[in-house]
Amino acid sequence: MTQTAKPSVRHPRLKRNKLGLTQRDYEGSQSTLCAGCGHDSITAAITQAFFELDMPLHRVAKLSGIGCSSKTPTYFLSEAHGFNSVHGRMPSIATGANAANRDLSYIGVSGDGDSLSIGLGQFCHAIRRNVNMLYMLENNGVYGLTKGQFSASADVGSRAKRGEENRMSPIDPASLALTLGASFVARSFSGDKKQLVPIIKAALTHRGFALVDVISPCVTFNDHEGSTKSYAHTREHGHEVVETDFVPILHEIQAQQDHGSTTAVTMHDGSVVRFRSVDEGYDPTDRDAAYAHLKELQAKGEVATGLLFIEPTSMDLHAFENTVDQPLVDVPFEKLCPGSEVLAELQSRWR
Repeated sequence: MTQTAKPSVRHPRLKRNKLGLTQRDYEGSQSTLCAGCGHDSITAAITQAFFELDMPLHRVAKLSGIGCSSKTPTYFLSEAHGFNSVHGRMPSIATGANAANRDLSYIGVSGDGDSLSIGLGQFCHAIRRNVNMLYMLENNGVYGLTKGQFSASADVGSRAKRGEENRMSPIDPASLALTLGASFVARSFSGDKKQLVPIIKAALTHRGFALVDVISPCVTFNDHEGSTKSYAHTREHGHEVVETDFVPILHEIQAQQDHGSTTAVTMHDGSVVRFRSVDEGYDPTDRDAAYAHLKELQAKGEVATGLLFIEPTSMDLHAFENTVDQPLVDVPFEKLCPGSEVLAELQSRWR
């Protein structure tokens, strides 16, 4: 796939951060996703968050798996380190990279298919190990690259592009992360940059595994039961003269949420998702209360957003393993591998 470079022109009055960089310097190649995709809104929020935190690009590592979401690291932080892994295996790559070089800031981008199906085990163990990274889960309920099959996060009653109805209960990544002991759990909506940017900034500065689950509308396959404007409904009732596929150019959906209130957002296909941001008095340090809050809103058909849980004093992977402060990548080979004599002496202590 050919990457499309953005124009290198910079307006002289663009705001600069403490490093002297503009927000344009934190961008990447031109997006090749469908026009109106929520993932592009997430990319814009990531770009703004890194810019506002004055983070040097060469000190960031971005990783991904396979899927529409995993294409997005190409669209931000073009000067950062990057690695695109195989389907569902991004967490283990991130774990290894973080173990070798603890001084980098890590952001892993994944989707609901990449993380909650083939990569579910990897996702769970990255949480267990409390790998110091921001884990962006761009959640749209479908496999966008392979014609819209249900993902593990698809709601009961959702209809796929071909019309079949999902009858299996979804896996909620936020609830799962809470039960596995994640030290930072948040959720937002791709169209609410006012909420999403601060969440990303908080996640980047958190020590440990920081999950940010973002509901991100798919303009091509986000078809739900009861929608008369969905692609499935149109194909079922229309007369197809020529077998073609067309994705209309649509605007990204945006909506701002208020504390403690329900915000109804109409998706491209006419379906409605109801978001509820946490109250101002909500305590994000109570894991049990956070889990109960999620389940209470799920029973009402609402999606909880905001900072759901944080453990301020969490121990990350390096604290668990008691590694040296110096990044292992900078430790001389002679110290990492001191030889057979040192190994024999060490083993003699256990005889």
